[in-house]
Amino acid sequence: MKKILVIEDNDDIRNNTAEILELSNYKVIVAENGKIGVEKALAHTPDLIICDIMMPELDGYGVLHACHKNDSIKNIPFIFLTAKTERSDFRKGMELGADDYITKPFNGTELLSAVDSRLKKIDLLKQEFSPGLEGMQHLMQVSLDKNALQSLTEKGSINVYKKKQTIYSEGNHPNRLYYIIKGKVKTYRTNEDGKDFVTELFNEGDFIGYIALLEETVYKDTAEAMEEAELAVIPKEDFEELINKNAEVTKKFIRLLAKNISTKEDQLLGLAYNSLRKKVAEALMLLQNKYQGGDKEFTIDISRESLANIAGTATESLIRTLSDFRSEKLIDIQNGNIKIINAKKLANLFN
Repeated sequence: MKKILVIEDNDDIRNNTAEILELSNYKVIVAENGKIGVEKALAHTPDLIICDIMMPELDGYGVLHACHKNDSIKNIPFIFLTAKTERSDFRKGMELGADDYITKPFNGTELLSAVDSRLKKIDLLKQEFSPGLEGMQHLMQVSLDKNALQSLTEKGSINVYKKKQTIYSEGNHPNRLYYIIKGKVKTYRTNEDGKDFVTELFNEGDFIGYIALLEETVYKDTAEAMEEAELAVIPKEDFEELINKNAEVTKKFIRLLAKNISTKEDQLLGLAYNSLRKKVAEALMLLQNKYQGGDKEFTIDISRESLANIAGTATESLIRTLSDFRSEKLIDIQNGNIKIINAKKLANLFN
């Protein structure tokens, strides 16, 4: 049974509101002022708070502020119950983080509709969303009450990039989020000597370009198609609306996008301390795990220069190591393509 906390100093309104909610099978907790309301919120951790604005002891804005300062109750949905209809009051409440308003006088249908809608939305946000565009669309529909990805089906919302074509460039300001529908993409940085270093590899189902959007800064690397690729674009405005709408939404979205930091740290440590053979082997395994996975034979068409960038070594050193691996029957090379034939041994190479 869902618990709802009603904070209202008017006895009649408080009792009537509680009665309507109890008849609809909600467990109701009541408080006659804001100070008691915060105490009861901390004691009972309700699923929803309905709170009047103008109250003694502590007004509704103060209650909302106090709730947001306590980790145990800061994400509880919050509905203001108020007779004030001035636009400035609504704006202040929303800026403080209120989820909705019910304007007095109200009837039972209006009350229950607002409560039911808010509780259903928070239940949906507690679900796990699948990675990729489908999960992204589901999340945006739940959080924004609209199909925010509708523009992806409109003309011009799907971009096609040729092999080696730049998607975005280091130093430019971002204006969209990219989603890879088809193809492979790499990001790289270029040092003062003009040498490229591959920072990340992306595959179908990955989002790219979101770090610069989250940090509100310029791109720190360049994205390039490794083969012909199709990318869907999400306008910056839709992305920002999603992120800024709700703390729970933000957390879910970050889960969709976040990379495994420990894996990144291991990769950087490997580049710093691994032997040449180990670096090249791990670069090959990185490509297999990213673009195929499993222990099946894996073939990829990649330039020696790009592979050397991923391995963090010189192209000449990479070519010599690949030749050694071929002699040891760890890989084969056919028409320039590298075919992994002993992934297990490659993965277990010692320094």
